[in-house]
Amino acid sequence: MKNGKFAILLLLIFSNVFIYYVVFSSGTNNVTVSFLNIGQGDAIFIQTPSGKQILVDAGPNKTVLRELGKTMSFFDKSIDVVMESHPDKDHIGGFPEVLKQYEVGLFIEPRVACSTGICKELEKDVSLEKSQVLYARRGTVIDFGDGVLISILFPDRDVYDLETNTASIVARLTYGNNSLLLTGDSPQSIEDFLVWKDGINLDSDILKVGHHGSRTSSDQEFVRMVSPALSIISAGKGNSYGHPHKEVLDILTKEGSKILSTIDMGTITLESDGKVWRVK
Repeated sequence: MKNGKFAILLLLIFSNVFIYYVVFSSGTNNVTVSFLNIGQGDAIFIQTPSGKQILVDAGPNKTVLRELGKTMSFFDKSIDVVMESHPDKDHIGGFPEVLKQYEVGLFIEPRVACSTGICKELEKDVSLEKSQVLYARRGTVIDFGDGVLISILFPDRDVYDLETNTASIVARLTYGNNSLLLTGDSPQSIEDFLVWKDGINLDSDILKVGHHGSRTSSDQEFVRMVSPALSIISAGKGNSYGHPHKEVLDILTKEGSKILSTIDMGTITLESDGKVWRVK
């Protein structure tokens, strides 16, 4: 009798777990974008309406695993696309741990030379993972088949010998009428190039502010062309760089953009139905 009750209890537990998994892994009509609270760095997790997942950068260390654990289902051990904006530690430091914990389908990088230990470790891990590798180049569009597109705006050339920030991937996510511009740590020289190349086509609802709000990015003309209603700054509280810099905050405010920061809010999650962005 006791064995029978125990079997029924196990059946109920596994039934509840299965229902939880089905409910939370099923698609919706929304795309969600979470700017993860990983300290001084970038880590952005995106989930499309059909459940496809993208991780853009992974912060400086394994803290990203804790934040992914809060965002992803416990049973989910794969990420469809990982994008390295550029190989600085505050953007790639968490990737080796991510690759140990999750199966990665596609790894996107700018292909810039690097000599640091963490960069060499990541190159080795990507090779062992046997993920498909794509070198980001302008004109490339990743279509997730559910209305979400990620278009590469930069690099437009071989950036192997460029300084790492200058080689940062700049990408624009679109879903319906909504858009988000991701800029890595791109400096003003690349922003100027994109203003010349794209002009008002840079217009996006949301801007991931370049280089954590450093004055080396966010040129006023660039911000004017993007004209973001909302700007997101990913930076660590009390960081030694003084990010975000007042000059940048003043430019964003002057251009009419609302500013949200992970320093103040922790992880920031946005949701779009293709018509309106909402802060969750």
